[in-house]
Amino acid sequence: MFSSLTRRTQLNSQRFSRLFSTQHDERLTRLRQVMTELPKPLDAFVVPSEDAHQSEYTADCDNRRSWISGFTGSAGCAVITSSEAALFTDGRYFLQASQELGPKWKLMKQGIQNVPTWQEYLGSLPTNSNIGIDPSLITAADAKQLKQNLATRGSHLVSISNLVDMVRDDRPSRPSNPVKIHHEKYAGQDHQSKINQLRIALDVRKCQGTVISSLDEIAWLLNLRGSDIHCCPVFFAYCIVTQQETMLYIMNKGRDNLSKNVVEHLNKAGVQLCDYDDVFEDLKETTGQFMIDSNTTSYSILQALGSDRVCDASSWVSDAKAVKNEAELAGIREAHKRDAAAVCRHFAWLTNTLTQGTTIREAEAAIHLEEMRKQDPFYVGLAFDTISGTGPNGAIIHYQPSTINSAIIDPKQVYLCDSGAQYLDGTTDITRTFLFDGQPTDFQKRAFTRVLQAHISIDQAVFPKETTGYQIDSWARQPLWQDGLDYRHGTGHGVGAYLNVHEGPHGIGSRPIYKTKPLKPGMVVTNEPGYYEDGQFGIRIENVLIVQPKAVPYPSETPFYGFEHVTFVPMGRRLLDQTLLTRENREWFNKYHKECRDVLEPLLKGDSATLQWVEQQTETI
Repeated sequence: MFSSLTRRTQLNSQRFSRLFSTQHDERLTRLRQVMTELPKPLDAFVVPSEDAHQSEYTADCDNRRSWISGFTGSAGCAVITSSEAALFTDGRYFLQASQELGPKWKLMKQGIQNVPTWQEYLGSLPTNSNIGIDPSLITAADAKQLKQNLATRGSHLVSISNLVDMVRDDRPSRPSNPVKIHHEKYAGQDHQSKINQLRIALDVRKCQGTVISSLDEIAWLLNLRGSDIHCCPVFFAYCIVTQQETMLYIMNKGRDNLSKNVVEHLNKAGVQLCDYDDVFEDLKETTGQFMIDSNTTSYSILQALGSDRVCDASSWVSDAKAVKNEAELAGIREAHKRDAAAVCRHFAWLTNTLTQGTTIREAEAAIHLEEMRKQDPFYVGLAFDTISGTGPNGAIIHYQPSTINSAIIDPKQVYLCDSGAQYLDGTTDITRTFLFDGQPTDFQKRAFTRVLQAHISIDQAVFPKETTGYQIDSWARQPLWQDGLDYRHGTGHGVGAYLNVHEGPHGIGSRPIYKTKPLKPGMVVTNEPGYYEDGQFGIRIENVLIVQPKAVPYPSETPFYGFEHVTFVPMGRRLLDQTLLTRENREWFNKYHKECRDVLEPLLKGDSATLQWVEQQTETI
């Protein structure tokens, strides 16, 4: 049954891919025609993934790179010349991009030896080339560096209105959904005091004001939440804060999406409402020095201010938001406990249903998991689209099952599920990898156990103050490196408090910014090492951690920190190779699963099927 159904699905997919490829070929042709018809013709046009707020995930009206290329991953950059179309992306998306891109696109695998970055690629174009880009979609820092690099070859970076928007007939309007108050009992601090602290930071820098363009920073500062971007509780806006005024630039001055209560909430902090499209002209009329973070603020904002009026500094809002207060941490802990109960109800159902021989598709499993979470009265929505991958689909790091004819979950193949939810009191993110039936191969067991050991390495880490996530990333990889294995993504990312599931500026990985952001108490970060055998299976184990002070046997003037895990879902046993475990590994594994039982049993009273599953999964090894 599996083989015949898979064959029909493959044939349907091939027909769709041919149609899809033709559609994107036509879009390329139209874009190239516009490039040549400009008063100053372009030799190349750059299409980044981000929107004008440097958002990782974008609204449909801003999904330009996806629209022109067909690649739907959240990270990547497209460069179109008269003769070539190149898509640059990182290791999380190599497999996905290879499947989604048409034959006229060239996949550039970032991080692979001798593969240039998109900036290096532009530098390799003929001298005196004109490179076009929408200045609102590139950061001020990246634009400055790119201009300098191109100048050495006599080439030019040309700021221009977005050409993709010019050739796109079906571009949706920008969302303007209702904005809601994020109450102080969850936020832990009122918005007026946050604005006051920001003004103190401006005063220290001797700056007159700042412009905030990151949507999650605006939501945090003003204690508001929205839903303009799928799975992200943010709304489209800019915010200018000076020593005298606070101005929120929002669609139609908020007439469509701000209730009377929200307007009153803003009035309490003296926030003025302005039109979203007026921000750039108004910036030109401001005076004095403005503090901006050139690594997160668009080049168009720098152009509006003028480079001589910019004080470049790390975003105070981003840094303050990253360190959660006690109310936020309390909410995060409680949200993860309730979320764990929902996830366990799902996995207990999925295990029992599959082992009884019932057919379940990947998308059906994702929908069931969402239904379990929806039973929570604090539930708002998903934190991201659920990754539900059976067998080879689990090896696609950010795989998303199709709602039509997604693969049937084979209980005898490794299954990976990465999911999360937005609750009023916190954001969750968890990955578990299970084999529901049959016997795993020796290699699958070894890979799973090495990933578990990598996970334990970070969970038990102890480090001095000023240690960064960049420094400890290799600690997680050591158990995998022993076997010549690795994974093509970071070990962990920051998580918001009922905000974006991917939150900076800190994280655990090799990104350059992680070198500059030490881990501090109150920061929240994921721990998610993995291993992916392309075409066969994927393994990832993910918990959410809180950075905490750590007592050490020989205290000194230097504080030491460690982690508190707040995710409590069993990790699976069928894939475990106990011969590889050290005594310390066993102790951690058993202690963690006792914690799971202690958290889950009170929340699952009366649910005998789920309790039985939890008991089986948490037996001592």
